[in-house]
Amino acid sequence: MTDSFPTVAELAAEEAELQFDSFTNDDAWELGSALVAAARRNSAPVAVEIARNGHRLFSVALTGATPDNASWIERKSRVVHRFGHSSLYVRQASRERGTTFEDEFGLDPALYAAHGGAFPLLVRDVGPVGVVVVSGLPQLDDHRMVVEALRTRRAGG
Repeated sequence: MTDSFPTVAELAAEEAELQFDSFTNDDAWELGSALVAAARRNSAPVAVEIARNGHRLFSVALTGATPDNASWIERKSRVVHRFGHSSLYVRQASRERGTTFEDEFGLDPALYAAHGGAFPLLVRDVGPVGVVVVSGLPQLDDHRMVVEALRTRRAGG
């Protein structure tokens, strides 16, 4: 994988593409299971969490994940809930405005982390209803893992 970060326009296109008609507990199980399968294929030491309307529907820490991943999940999720976009989108938006998330918003870094890996669960004609998060890899890889699983799930795979 390359280290180049996508633009805000590219990230916005992902969010427009990766929407659901509805999102149920069963959808959370299927998406979470797909993320776990992908992580296992790559021996990725990640934690995964999926929540809808503040209700945790799926949570797992795979071999190699650490207790710190839980903190990263909470901090990245707060960014998605506050801004309505992926945590990477929020990071890149600040970068494209010539600043950093931390400098632009002054939010407590113990509570908010605009690092890739958290993606809003978007329901068409409704908006964000929850968040899916991966933590444990470099932030761009966390983001890509989520996007790939969402694409696969959307395609019915």
